[in-house]
Amino acid sequence: MNETISELTGTEANDYRPTQALFARGRDQLGRIIAGQSEMIDQAILTLLCGGHALIEGVPGVAKTLTVKTLARFLALDFRRVQGTPDMMPADILGTSVFSLKTSEFTFHRGPVFTQFLLTDEINRMPPRTQAALLESMEERQVTMDGETHPLDPYFTVFATQNPLEFEGTYPLPEAQLDRFLLKIRVGYPSADEERAILERHLAATALDQFPIEPIAPEELAAARAEVRSIRIEPAVLDYLLAVIRRTREWPSISLGASPRAAAALLLVARACAAREGRAYLLPDDVKEAAIPCLRHRLILKPEVELEGFDPDRVIADLLAAIPLPR
Repeated sequence: MNETISELTGTEANDYRPTQALFARGRDQLGRIIAGQSEMIDQAILTLLCGGHALIEGVPGVAKTLTVKTLARFLALDFRRVQGTPDMMPADILGTSVFSLKTSEFTFHRGPVFTQFLLTDEINRMPPRTQAALLESMEERQVTMDGETHPLDPYFTVFATQNPLEFEGTYPLPEAQLDRFLLKIRVGYPSADEERAILERHLAATALDQFPIEPIAPEELAAARAEVRSIRIEPAVLDYLLAVIRRTREWPSISLGASPRAAAALLLVARACAAREGRAYLLPDDVKEAAIPCLRHRLILKPEVELEGFDPDRVIADLLAAIPLPR
């Protein structure tokens, strides 16, 4: 396997440029508004490249919503936003049928889910029934209402945010819904220099969310997605990825391991990581990089492990360290 990788290294890096170009422009354009948070920006772009959905978790005031809004502007996608509240009903997102006295017929009025880029702020404030209403749209990209199916846009993407510290008046997302999110992106506080840059930008006359950026053309995102799907996988690397997934099901700290859907998600994100680096083939390092954001929300730790202060990120890191790399 080492020989195979050595043969591949450096020979095809320049053949795959759309994803690298997209990341370079994305980091530049989003960086004009967002100070720091480079990991969140990279993982948000990865989510869009893979055609998945992302759950962003962080304390208030760390630019979660601003990043999502700026990303939608950069990708030139139609954008809608809903604010999660305890009294929100499924019809507030999906839409509803209204009877017309003029035509004596019911007409379907489309909700905010009929867009390309949906930001669901504080999703854990929605009641479970409304959270569940998003399941079909996220998984199948369609809405079924009154027995009729309404397709969503092929680029339909959900970015949801939640605050990890506030529990009163919230409804934790069930495992079935968490599994629909391709990545869980954790956002921390910026560094001192980054926080200073934030203050300096707030002193500028232009509001940050109105600061001009240069959006990409729609075909650039399509080309990058096609590139991700073309990334080659050697059997030994696929075996390594499978070993990571299957080890989660027997790891002593974990009570519920990763599902086959999680394996498919890990494979997809790892391929996007390879494309971002300009490679046409997958390396074990791509799998290791993708593992934590792909799996952290899909694993359930044993209660005694959590009481000892372990979190999924640390458990996944220990698990990765215990699995030998392919030779």
